[in-house]
Amino acid sequence: MSYEIEYSKEAETDLAKFKKSNPIAFKKLHRLTEEIMEHPRTGTGHPEPLKSGNYITYSRHITKKNRIVYDIYDKKASVLIISIEGHYGDK
Repeated sequence: MSYEIEYSKEAETDLAKFKKSNPIAFKKLHRLTEEIMEHPRTGTGHPEPLKSGNYITYSRHITKKNRIVYDIYDKKASVLIISIEGHYGDK
């Protein structure tokens, strides 16, 4: 099953900034996004559910400092990317 990717407004802003400021990490982010479409709970970037989350919110490492945080909606087969830059809330 392939999941559809959606972006929050914050993630869209992060994505535009990330593309300009960190092109190497942007390429890795692109690969991770493609992987999330196929299997959002496993793969590279050490995917893990957030401890304070509600079992749908996961994160993966992009770089040592940056994480991609996303919600998985199995019934809709979609993933909402919440944020891209920073480590959870430390922007």
